[in-house]
Amino acid sequence: MSDLDFDGLRRAMAENAARPEGPARGARAEQLLVEAERLGIPLAVIEALGHQLQMYNYSSEKDKMFVPFARLLRMWDERPEDFDAYETHSLHWVFKWMSGGMLNQPHIPLASMEKWLGEMEHRYRVAGHSERAVRMSEFYVADHMGDEERATRAYDAWLAADRDDMADCHACELNGQGARQSDLRNDERALELWRPVLEGEFTCAHEPHAALASSLLPLLRLGRPEEARANHLRGYRLVRQMESMRGAFASHVEFCVLTGNEARALELLAERPAYFSDSGNPHGLMDFLGVTALVMDRLVELGLGEQGVPGPTGRAWTAAELAGHARVEALALAARFDERNGTPHVGARLRERMDQRPVLERLPLGVRVVRTAVPAKPVSPAPVERPADAASLVAEARRISAEEGGPDAGRAWEAAARAAQAEGLELTVHDRAEIADYEAMRADDDGAGLFDHAAALYEAAGDPDEARAARARAAYAQALTGHVDEALAAIREPYEQVLALLPDVDATTARPAAAVLACRARILLLAHSGDAEIGEAEDGARRLLALAEPFPDVPRLASQAAAARAMLGDIAVHRGDPEAAGALYERAAAAHVAAGRPWLAVDCEVRIAGLARDREDAPGAERALRAALEHGAGYLEPAGAAQLHLQLAEVLAAGGQFGPAADHALEAAHWADESGGNAGLGAWARFQLGGHLLRAERTAEAAEVLESALLDLTSDDHGDGAIVQAQWWLGDCARALGEDLQAAEAWLKAAEIAQHWPEQRDHAMLANLAADALDRAGRPEDADRAYARAGELWGSLEHVHAVARCLRARAWLDSASAQDERELMTAAIRACEEALATAGADRAELLSELGHTHRQFAELLDRRTEAGDATDTAAQLELAAAAFGEAGDTERRDEARTARAALPA
Repeated sequence: MSDLDFDGLRRAMAENAARPEGPARGARAEQLLVEAERLGIPLAVIEALGHQLQMYNYSSEKDKMFVPFARLLRMWDERPEDFDAYETHSLHWVFKWMSGGMLNQPHIPLASMEKWLGEMEHRYRVAGHSERAVRMSEFYVADHMGDEERATRAYDAWLAADRDDMADCHACELNGQGARQSDLRNDERALELWRPVLEGEFTCAHEPHAALASSLLPLLRLGRPEEARANHLRGYRLVRQMESMRGAFASHVEFCVLTGNEARALELLAERPAYFSDSGNPHGLMDFLGVTALVMDRLVELGLGEQGVPGPTGRAWTAAELAGHARVEALALAARFDERNGTPHVGARLRERMDQRPVLERLPLGVRVVRTAVPAKPVSPAPVERPADAASLVAEARRISAEEGGPDAGRAWEAAARAAQAEGLELTVHDRAEIADYEAMRADDDGAGLFDHAAALYEAAGDPDEARAARARAAYAQALTGHVDEALAAIREPYEQVLALLPDVDATTARPAAAVLACRARILLLAHSGDAEIGEAEDGARRLLALAEPFPDVPRLASQAAAARAMLGDIAVHRGDPEAAGALYERAAAAHVAAGRPWLAVDCEVRIAGLARDREDAPGAERALRAALEHGAGYLEPAGAAQLHLQLAEVLAAGGQFGPAADHALEAAHWADESGGNAGLGAWARFQLGGHLLRAERTAEAAEVLESALLDLTSDDHGDGAIVQAQWWLGDCARALGEDLQAAEAWLKAAEIAQHWPEQRDHAMLANLAADALDRAGRPEDADRAYARAGELWGSLEHVHAVARCLRARAWLDSASAQDERELMTAAIRACEEALATAGADRAELLSELGHTHRQFAELLDRRTEAGDATDTAAQLELAAAAFGEAGDTERRDEARTARAALPA
């Protein structure tokens, strides 16, 4: 048998209310009601019933609210004197919960709801309350049924009635009013109403959580996706662990699927499997299943109907199977509501929601997405529409290859090869050689082998010039793997053959000859072992320039001339002439763009940016990197785009432009994810993004991104320093958000890594921050241990100020006894005095620290001293005044003297 008394019961209810939402709270509330009944105190039973009702309301078990409320109401009617003022207020307050709760239960007849509204109105009038809450409840009933005339009338009456202590809080009222405007597609007005909630002016247990979720679609409809993304990151963090907010959770899933983030939507669905089946709130279940159907229909549309997806427990689901199941179940629930209401309104709204189309093809979110469920979308823009038959595609590929080359030619040959295979069209040997050549250019590995294969096909086709070029590319691919000597040997023969042909080249033969010269010069630059190789590379670059420059109207040769200038720029850098190098790179980039081959300008612009950063020319670096992104658009591989965005973000952040830096880090994270299999790059991009968001004071977004980054940051790939910094930043975010326990957890994780570093200042600082957070979180015993550890670390660093502050903080903890306070303050005084014995330039600062310690010791003593016995307090204040005076701080000296004079004689 429990020995809880009334006070113990109240403490137990407070502890239960502080636990995370879920069925366990409801079960505990039921146990506590039994304990209350055992006490035989009517108010104890009333409070326990109110507690039980609250636990049900903030859970998935809303259908259980009605029984405890009916009992409370009966007790009120029989003996209202048993209710104190607080419980009287609470009883009338939860009338609103009952009204909303009935709406969500289709088995409760419409007549019962109407009767309940009348009962609520009568009791509020008897109690002297405004009709504001009554009209609000009536509005929600009418809106649910689709009775627009009554809804408008009740809405206007709601706003016109006086606010009193029965009205919902400002935050909740504004959320409901904004939702009304959003339903009417008055999105600007809705956001205007939500603004004080979104900006934190009005908050409560469920706000801004609900308003953030409600704002997502209006923001998308208004073309403000960046704000919607920010509200998603902020809002999802708030609702993901709140069982009672399934509707808001569903809105975040809906947002993801409407913005091209289907994989993210699946991850969210997988996080809350119970949401598929929790039946205590049928309306919330209907909304969740409707959004699930929306997600699954989109996957089916993308050709992923057979993809495995998270769904109701007990079986495996494909997207197509869950799409049908969720739609059928959601519509069945809607039909029950419409049958109860006598209108088709709920079903119509549900169908409208399930049948939505994506608003955006792609909105990067910045958080980690596991791409096991939804493949990455194509990175490059869709190719220009081409003829469908194989013969026409082959002819088009030949034309692009001859005139332009580059990525477009590769894509054209790839399409032609697929069509030829499908139609059984036999390609010429030369066609197959070109296909192999472009395939080798895109290969991540074995490029040399593929180029050799292309060379053999060119020779079989009777094209020795292109065969030489392919062999040269094979040699360069070999050099890129570190086999430079072998590459130089392999290119010797093609190079000598080209030298013999040089006097007689024309526009047709110059192109493959230029490729050989370019590959040899690049291999020599990779060798980079001395002036001889550099000199030979320079000769090669100048020979390439002399060959290609006479053909400015041939795009591929014009780009080879530009490449020669870029190589001369590399040589100028090697020789310590960055000014000349910059001019050569700029000329090369312009030539590539003029030749219609802008993707080749990217490398030059990156080099220009590097030179600008070396001379601390941030604007120049920014211009060059923006140009690189512009010219590489549609051509860059995803990882390359990610790297460029990261570089630009770094440049912007160095200039204090943290908002724009965050935008580019966000793009970097997106492209890193699109690259597939590059979790390390994505983690680094999110790490940078989190830091930029934090500095831009977008704290909730930063926290979500940093948590995501930490999933993939590793010591091997990123270093311990990055992990510690990410945890440190995460702690800063949690602190700013008022999440002190989470802040302490993050800082302690960082400290665990930093404890192994040779320099221990970061370890000490992190331990100190964690101690402060634990103190704020009401965990004095844990805080004491953390302060003790921090004090030891500061002591090892001979940082006396920090040692004294840790000792003082321990003395102020709620867990400290009077004896503890004396010992800790005495130790802090002793630490300062010992340091003063050998102090130099820091003497004044140490004296000030000593003065603060005496002053705080006095405050602690005064807190515990019996009236008329202030001797010790006075002594500490006199010592504080003396220390401040010697430090030259006359203001604090005088404050201490004034406090001393105010003590009783």
